[in-house]
Amino acid sequence: MQLPLELGHDPAADRDHLLISRSIMPAIDLIDRWPHWHTPVTVLVGPPGSGKTHLSTIWKGLSQARPVTAELREGRPVAARHGAFLFEDADREAFDETGLFHLINTVRQHGGSLLITARSLPQLWPITLPDLKSRLAAATTVEIGAPDDALLQQVIFKLFADRQLEVDDRLVAYVVTRMERSLDAASQIVDQIDKLALSRNRRITRALAAEVLAAREAI
Repeated sequence: MQLPLELGHDPAADRDHLLISRSIMPAIDLIDRWPHWHTPVTVLVGPPGSGKTHLSTIWKGLSQARPVTAELREGRPVAARHGAFLFEDADREAFDETGLFHLINTVRQHGGSLLITARSLPQLWPITLPDLKSRLAAATTVEIGAPDDALLQQVIFKLFADRQLEVDDRLVAYVVTRMERSLDAASQIVDQIDKLALSRNRRITRALAAEVLAAREAI
């Protein structure tokens, strides 16, 4: 057995590499319609690995949005007047509710835009400030749906390509029909297959993929 090195793999995250499927089309339409949004504040909701980061990165480049996640997490004031702002993973950790409330008001007053990403709907967040609850209830919420087989196959091909690895259609189809229905699971499976192949100095085969899938089922 060889010990695979953690060299890192940089995924392609521009508009041309965005994977298209029915489940993500409402979110893509949201990004493409900016700056002509129905409301100045939009919440993009989806499970881990669903494409929220990819989409927010595209929007950030398009809108020149300023990231405000650190300020809101740490309770520092956000000096905002004009422009676009990005608050990522809002429901992952506590944030300054008053700070977000004031940012939303500023965006509304000055014709700006605020994109918030999260794993769950805003009404499920443990918010105690009534005025902030009201502001979030008035925001546009766009959900990324569960991935279908076509999207899972695209994602797995892309994840292998990001690692400069080529795999055939039959292997990917084999994995998709036996894996959890999650893009986060797809990322984990590709990583585990790659590491196992490297550790054994073997090429990626269906038998090796089957071993990884069986090990995941046994957990």
